[in-house]
Amino acid sequence: MNWWEETVFYEIYMPSFNDSNQDGIGDFRGITGKIDYLKELGIGGIWLTPYYPSPKVDNGYDISDYFSIDPIYGNWEDFNLFIKKAHDANIRVIVDLVVNHTSDEHTWFIESRSSHNNPKRDWYIWRKQPNNWESFFGGSAWTLDENTKAYYYHSFSEKQVDLNWTHSEVKQAIFEVIDFWIDKGIDGFRLDVINNLSTSCSFKDNPYDEEGKQIHLNDVNQPGILEAIKSIEEHVKKRNSSLFTVGEISSDRLDLIEQYAGPDLLDVTFNFNFGSLEKLDIDEMFLQLKQMKETYQENRYPTLFFGSHDMPRFWNRLASKDLRVYQLLAALLLTSRGVPFIYYGDELGTGDFVPHSLEEIKDIQAINRYHDEKNKNKTDQAALLEANKVNRDRSRASIQWWDKKQDHSWIGFAKKNPDEKQIFQWFKQLLALRKKYYRAIYDYQILNKENDLIYYQLGKVVVLLNFGKKTKLDNKWGNLDMLLSNGKVQVSNEQIIITDKTTWIGKVRV
Repeated sequence: MNWWEETVFYEIYMPSFNDSNQDGIGDFRGITGKIDYLKELGIGGIWLTPYYPSPKVDNGYDISDYFSIDPIYGNWEDFNLFIKKAHDANIRVIVDLVVNHTSDEHTWFIESRSSHNNPKRDWYIWRKQPNNWESFFGGSAWTLDENTKAYYYHSFSEKQVDLNWTHSEVKQAIFEVIDFWIDKGIDGFRLDVINNLSTSCSFKDNPYDEEGKQIHLNDVNQPGILEAIKSIEEHVKKRNSSLFTVGEISSDRLDLIEQYAGPDLLDVTFNFNFGSLEKLDIDEMFLQLKQMKETYQENRYPTLFFGSHDMPRFWNRLASKDLRVYQLLAALLLTSRGVPFIYYGDELGTGDFVPHSLEEIKDIQAINRYHDEKNKNKTDQAALLEANKVNRDRSRASIQWWDKKQDHSWIGFAKKNPDEKQIFQWFKQLLALRKKYYRAIYDYQILNKENDLIYYQLGKVVVLLNFGKKTKLDNKWGNLDMLLSNGKVQVSNEQIIITDKTTWIGKVRV
């Protein structure tokens, strides 16, 4: 049994989690100060977003040095203390590894752009003339370098330059980065946009859909991508077979996402088909659960999440600020089959931060959208409205902890929930229940839906999630003992009556 199969992970967005020195930026000492809090909650694993030196064009996902810690987050003593305290609390740590691209301020790229003959020239992707590929942040994915009169490729910001994974030296350099952090005591890696690796030299133009929007057909999921990922996985597992790998696949298509996990590939991948639903849709949610059940069998697992640093808070997006719906979603997240990821603040019902001016926006994606809209002669207010639709700052703001008052933040403060203590206790109970009763080998004995009631059984645990009005359900289990509930439920040998927007979790009596 792998440790990660029975672990609930907690994503920490580094600059926003907990600020120990009141400079407005979260840091390692701040995280260390919350280890007891996370242990009380029941967390078994922490995922850290990038903490490496970076110009912060994309808030740290533009790395300028893979082998250091950005001083704004602390020093090596702070890092080592954090790792020790986490491990002492039986909490493992995985870290973000961005190997699709580096910052344009990385020494590798500085050398690469210095001349056509530099040994690192082909560590990145250069062309005399660009093709039609567009950046995922808007505009062309090619930028002219005036020094060498050639175009370099960047699938995101022009300050995030894509590495050339057809070059053997690039792969070896990344392996050295992996080894460095393994030696520092980390327990695994989250691989950022890993299916964007450039592993082909064909550079065919991308097609467009009927509305004129580019289809990213040839710039992602390229030929050779699975071989590249297998080589990364092989290297990691040779160092330590217990190390955990989770990949971000830039797609919400289950058939594509699942291809990247399995024997010799990543341990798991993020299931955006489920986690990134834009609004609460019970039918769609249940459909995705069924499809994941059918797809992930025989020691393969989906991931479960409703929040991350790339999407609005699910208090706003899915629950629409309804406490009972939020509790239902939390129960679904933490009682379904898969590997759950909680985003920092989810356990407090944290709400969105909404910037009210361009000056308050930190996200490069939203800034680019704002300027695109202004170029269409939109008003400032209209441009801001469009920018906030794609603004990832909504979920990246700083937490205002109930045990202290912070004066300022690098970005602004997330919306506090007046019921945060109640929500915390709900999450704590769910995590304790999962730890006591769940085993990763369990599959759904039952997974069904009647109207707006989703219900399922894993092992001896029965979960009833009624997102709709009061309803009745035939009792398929006989004698049941209640483990956790937040509403009125009547259980007899014949039927179960469950009130509206109610969670009920029980155990089959042996």
